[in-house]
Amino acid sequence: MAAAATQGRWLRGKVKAVPSGDTLVIMGMAKAEIPPEKMITLVSVIAPRLARRDGVDEPFAWESREFLRKLCIGKEVTFLTHATPPTQSGMPREFATVLLGGSITQNVSKLVVANGWAKVKEQKSESNEDVAELLRLEEQAKEQGLGKWSKVPGAPEASIRNLPPSAIGGFSGFDALDFATRNKGRSIQAIVEQVRDGSALRVYLLPEFQFVQVFVAGIQSPSMGRRAAPENIAEPVVSADRPNGESKAEPRAQLTSAQKVASGQTTIEVAPDPFGREAKHFTEMRTLHRDVRILPETGDRFNNLTGSIYYDEAGEVKNLAMELAKNGLAKYVEWSGKMLDDKDKKELKSAELEAKKNRIRMWTNYVPPATNSKPIHDQNFTGKVVEVVSGDCIIVADDAVPFGSPLAERRVNLSSIRCPKMGNPRTGDGRENYAREAKEFLRQKLIGCQVNVCMEYSRKVPVGDNTNPAAMSAESKVIDFGSVFLTPQSKGEGVVPSTNGGQPAGSNVAEMLVVRGLAEAVKHRDFEERSSYYDALLAAESKAIANRKGKHSAGDPPAHHIQDLTTASAKKTKDFLPFLQRSRRLSAVVDYVLSGHRFKLVIPKETCSIAFSLSGVRCPGRGEPYSEEAIALMRRRILQRDVEIEVETVDRNGTFLGSLWESRTNIGVVLLQAGLAKFQASFGADRIADSHLLAQAEESAKRQKLKIWENYVEGQEIVNGSSVAETRKKEVLKVVVTEVLGGGKFYVQSVGDQMLASIQQQLASLDIGEAPVLGSFNPKKGDLVLAQFSADNSWNRAMIVNVPRGGIAQSPKDEFEVFYIDYGNQEVVPYNRLRLLPPAVHSVPGFAQLASLAFLKVPSLEEDYGQEAAEYLSELTLSSSQSFNAVIEERDTSGGKAKGQGTGTVLLVSLVDEESTPDVSAYMLKAGLARLEKRRRWDTKERKASFDELEEYQQQAKTSRSGMWQYGDIQSDDEDSAPSTRKPAGKR
Repeated sequence: MAAAATQGRWLRGKVKAVPSGDTLVIMGMAKAEIPPEKMITLVSVIAPRLARRDGVDEPFAWESREFLRKLCIGKEVTFLTHATPPTQSGMPREFATVLLGGSITQNVSKLVVANGWAKVKEQKSESNEDVAELLRLEEQAKEQGLGKWSKVPGAPEASIRNLPPSAIGGFSGFDALDFATRNKGRSIQAIVEQVRDGSALRVYLLPEFQFVQVFVAGIQSPSMGRRAAPENIAEPVVSADRPNGESKAEPRAQLTSAQKVASGQTTIEVAPDPFGREAKHFTEMRTLHRDVRILPETGDRFNNLTGSIYYDEAGEVKNLAMELAKNGLAKYVEWSGKMLDDKDKKELKSAELEAKKNRIRMWTNYVPPATNSKPIHDQNFTGKVVEVVSGDCIIVADDAVPFGSPLAERRVNLSSIRCPKMGNPRTGDGRENYAREAKEFLRQKLIGCQVNVCMEYSRKVPVGDNTNPAAMSAESKVIDFGSVFLTPQSKGEGVVPSTNGGQPAGSNVAEMLVVRGLAEAVKHRDFEERSSYYDALLAAESKAIANRKGKHSAGDPPAHHIQDLTTASAKKTKDFLPFLQRSRRLSAVVDYVLSGHRFKLVIPKETCSIAFSLSGVRCPGRGEPYSEEAIALMRRRILQRDVEIEVETVDRNGTFLGSLWESRTNIGVVLLQAGLAKFQASFGADRIADSHLLAQAEESAKRQKLKIWENYVEGQEIVNGSSVAETRKKEVLKVVVTEVLGGGKFYVQSVGDQMLASIQQQLASLDIGEAPVLGSFNPKKGDLVLAQFSADNSWNRAMIVNVPRGGIAQSPKDEFEVFYIDYGNQEVVPYNRLRLLPPAVHSVPGFAQLASLAFLKVPSLEEDYGQEAAEYLSELTLSSSQSFNAVIEERDTSGGKAKGQGTGTVLLVSLVDEESTPDVSAYMLKAGLARLEKRRRWDTKERKASFDELEEYQQQAKTSRSGMWQYGDIQSDDEDSAPSTRKPAGKR
């Protein structure tokens, strides 16, 4: 009925295929994804028939088809259908008059007949004018010997193709693998005869006319329908509504033709996969009955070829695999994709990824896989490289952050590369080959150099050996990745800047490593964040592999043996001393800064590493004022730099003592000039190199009152003129009191501490997630965690003091006792108010310092007036949140390491309010809530003077019978009356 409705009307369409010399497949001009099509036979003409399978062509059949193919394929036509006779195949076949482009002068039937490639059919009925014209053109072609009417002797026989057996579905003698091997890299001309699906084509390889099936390398399009397995085997049901085009069951392997025949069982048809028809139509419109070029990659045992197919579109050569992937009609497959060049493989993956992102066609319901990486935007900075942690990790000091700030040094992991691991002796992990070479290469190129850093993405990784995905949120850390560029003015001799457009000026450090075979490019998954210069890294890796560089070489890796004397016995280090004193000066590399004046050095010449300390120069110890600043200065100045040393001696702990120079500058002088160290002539000034320079540097820092000398006062003569008293200036800290305990103890915080401010800023900016899953996060006693303070719901650093029975939380409401290390208070919190502490703030010591009022004995909370004393001390220190000057009189280290509230080192201080004259101790004594300690015979004059001053306030309390003096004088307790425990001086 539909065919009858179209008879008598001129229709427009585009020629999609040319099966023979008198047949066209014309596709409608509708805007549908797959327009309707008709198979049209040219009216009143008949062309020679092409051979069927294992058959023989009629003379001039191929030339006839080729004439019509080149004349019509892909062109618009106008056609008028005539009567449609029935066909045995059921395929709608219609006879029509076809005009090229709608021009009456371009009648296709007349053009074919006029060129001698078809004859006019015998007419059973009376012929019309068109038939008469065709007969005239046929006679004219015969007279001229055109086409099939050629008068050349033997021309008909010569026009018959000598077709080799088809390589599809049977034994043919054609070896696809051998053919692909012989023609690797060559472009083979072919004509596509059939499109099985979007990525499988059947072609004639020219000029031998070998009929073979070709799979497009690197991709796979949705199937056009398969033969199902026998009825007792379930076939997976495929739904376009399921994400990622997945099936509901595991797909089975497709049966070969031989297997189908051998089974001999009834089969049923299976519907095409979603977008299978669209993929096939896409390929047909670009390749069917068109000239293509094939680059064979390999062949299989069924004589199918796999290769890249290129076709021409408006004068532009295009890659079929690329176009299918770009339009969401094929997916990348690794088994054939690995045969492609790196460039083609990369472009193919990028095209597929872009189609997934835009959810084109077969990716309409695509759900990106979960990824543990997130992009970082607008965090580019410049700075100086301070340390090379490993071949793919460095620490850069940000130029925009003030020197000494904990935020100045930023750890940067190089994006999208992986270097051999340095190993960890503590866990037993060995060092991988070329790990030392990669680290040493970066050390020589980057240390002390200016770099541009482009932060690109961060990734959450499990802590330690934890690989449980459920525990990832609780026991994990975030690592930042970026691309680092060595600026042109830095030391980069022999480094060729990358030519990748749009990148910052300078050489990509990751690319420098990869091209030397010291690193490899990471194989990222779909939607995983990667370097913006990933293409350059892949190209560099291919170059390193081709040139057999570094880890890609066939030779044995370099061997290294460094004797670590830092862990050796004192006797062994003493025995090694003569070897280090043979040469006056030794070249060394600073491997680690242990403190401001103590380092770990590697001496390449002696193949050893040693602990080394500066003779006569001492910096503040860990936890003391300016100790961190001294360490920061040394990290900036000498860490991983080439230095020279002179070894003088070795101490009883196995630490070598001597002098150290960097760029001919004595590092001891640098520390002393900055006011970050003291010169100790007791080491023996006569044997310390440059001792006069060290003394001058210290005097200069004293005059300028730098750092540790900021409160320095020159010694003054005693009144009687008998001697000069060198008065030791006491250390004064500006503090606020954060917590008051019993017995006169309390916690203080330094005012204006930059590190404290940065820690508070980081904690405030944290994105606190959901409570951890029970069992994934098990804090133990002594662990540092994040805890939510009950008073204001803020998150703070805390130490676990007590855990529930059994040590593991069984419920979100199980309680943990925590000590807030930055404030000194302690409370009980439920499990759901605890989180894992981020690594960035984990290693920084707590800022709450335990202190006690010097010279006083304050009753404990259990003693009489103990509660009143604690409340009064709180009123004096906590109520107004004012700051005090804490004069440190002594340090009591008998408490050991802090393990909770009231433990650790205690500072014995005098708290002086800036706005009032008496200090807090005087107020406590005057209120009768404290008393003076017993004087000691060996007290210094300063201590005696302090006692004399405070004695007046205690006497006032006694006179007015305030507090504990209400019932008169108090007898001395056992401690005050006990005999002295001071040891007598020993004899020499």
